[in-house]
Amino acid sequence: MKVVIIEDEKLSAEHLTVLLQKIDTAIIVMEYFDTIKTSVAAFREGLNADLIFMDIHLADGNSFEIFNQINLDIPVIFTTAFDNYAIQAFKQNSVDYLLKPIGLQELEFAIAKFKKQQKSGNKDLISSIATAYQQLNKEFKTRFLVKSGQTIDTIPIDEIHHFETKESLSFLVTKKGNHHLIDYTLDQLETMLQPKNFFRINRKIILNIHSIEKVSTYFNSRLSIATKFLDTDARIVSRDRVNDFKKWLDN
Repeated sequence: MKVVIIEDEKLSAEHLTVLLQKIDTAIIVMEYFDTIKTSVAAFREGLNADLIFMDIHLADGNSFEIFNQINLDIPVIFTTAFDNYAIQAFKQNSVDYLLKPIGLQELEFAIAKFKKQQKSGNKDLISSIATAYQQLNKEFKTRFLVKSGQTIDTIPIDEIHHFETKESLSFLVTKKGNHHLIDYTLDQLETMLQPKNFFRINRKIILNIHSIEKVSTYFNSRLSIATKFLDTDARIVSRDRVNDFKKWLDN
């Protein structure tokens, strides 16, 4: 298997090379690049590989810029020292990553996952990378404009307990329990809110993760959430969302 490493820390690149050799002596590290510029130039000249290990933060910028400059149809395993936001995005989009310093066991698992994905093709992986890139560069709402009588006010996102819909109307509910009518549907809100903080637990509720007090199993393979301001039915995570909800909590 031919591998390219894109990493601006020489010691990290050497460490990764040693680990790859321990896992499989048939793995060949073809090239090592430390910048976006040199990486893009090499691939434009026809460099090919089976797999790329790519650090997120390079000396000349964010490595996602590489995908912005060239059409790279090679599977990628991202590496990062600490970037919780990126990790969140990759987990949600099933793109693999390794947290530095990279351990042998984690690397073995990532290689095994790569080989498994190879059997089902690369299209889903590339699509996930594109989605992750878009998510990293997307700006989410930080506050909402609401009317209270003749007064127009703004509510910061961290003061919101949940969003709900009743009789075709949507409401923002604050952590103090105040309800405000808003113009957005829950479908629209799902695209506006930071996904690591908000999750749509059923057709009627989008809940702030900080509003969850306790999660319990419930009848018919569903989950029940202990939280304020929601009645029994509204607290239930619908069965088709249970797996995604667990992944969201685990992130």
